[in-house]
Amino acid sequence: MSDIRPIEMSFLDKIFRMGNGYVLKFSDRTFSEFFSGELNIDIDNPIYEREGTSKGKRLRYFLRTVDNATAARTLQALWEYREAEREESGEPEDINNAQGRLLAIINKLSGQAQTAPSGSSPIPASNSPQFFELKDELLKITSLEPQARGYAFEKFLTKLFNLHGLSPREPFRNRGEQIDGSFQLSHETYLVEAKYTGNATSAAELHVFQSKIDQKATWSRGLFVSISGFTQEGLDAFGRRKSVICMDGLDLFEMLEREIPLNSLLEQKIRKAAETGLPYVGIRDLFP
Repeated sequence: MSDIRPIEMSFLDKIFRMGNGYVLKFSDRTFSEFFSGELNIDIDNPIYEREGTSKGKRLRYFLRTVDNATAARTLQALWEYREAEREESGEPEDINNAQGRLLAIINKLSGQAQTAPSGSSPIPASNSPQFFELKDELLKITSLEPQARGYAFEKFLTKLFNLHGLSPREPFRNRGEQIDGSFQLSHETYLVEAKYTGNATSAAELHVFQSKIDQKATWSRGLFVSISGFTQEGLDAFGRRKSVICMDGLDLFEMLEREIPLNSLLEQKIRKAAETGLPYVGIRDLFP
C-alpha cells in the first residue's frame, strides 16, 4: 500500500483530471498503451477494477495499492505526459503550485522525506505553512543592517536545509578560511558559500570558493548562494567543468512561492551542470 493520503489523492484528482472516470485526455486504448509502454504495467488487469472499471477509478485504486516506489514512478510519468499534452495544446496552468505540490508527494513516496536525521523536520508537504514562514523570514532579512543581514541569511539557509532533511552544519572555520556551512544531498557533502549583498557575485568570488573546495577531498562539491545573483561576465569567466552550482535570490523566492522542494531544485541544478557544465541555471528554466 502506498502512503498517499486522502487529501493528496484529492489533489491528484485535480491535476490529472480524474473526475467522471477520465484521466487527462487518455482514451481507453492510449491509457493502456501508456501504462504498458512507460511503466511496463497492465492497468487493464481486473485486480485494479475492484472499485470500478473507469480509468479514473482504476488509477486511484492502483495508486493506493501499489508500493511507494511504483506510485512515485507513475506520478512522475503522468506529470511528464500531462505537461507535454498541455504544452502542445497551449492550455494554461490552472492549479496553483501544481508542480511543487506534486514533487512534495513524489519526494515522500521516494523516501526522501525519511532522510532527515533524528530530531529534524521532514520535508514539508504541499500547502505547508513552513514555506510561507520561510518566505516571510527571507523578506524580513532585507530590512536588517548589512552585517546582521549576512548572519541572518546564514541562519535562514540552515533552517531551510534542515527543513528538507539535508543535515546542515552551521558555519565553521578551518585554518585561514571561513566556510559558511555544509549539507548532505544524496549522500554527497556540499560546502556552502552564502552572500547577502547588493552587488551581484563576480568571477573572482566564485574562483575563491572553488579554491576552498579544491583544498578538500576530491569528491567535495559546493553551493554558492548569492541573493543578488551572478554577473553574466563572472559566470562566463568562471567557466565550466567546476564543482560548484549556484543559486540566487530569485531561485529562493520562487522555490518558496511555488512550493518546490529544495532537494528537487538542487537535484535539477546538479543534473543540468552535469549535462552542460554550466554552474548556474535558474529555476524558471529548470521548472518552466
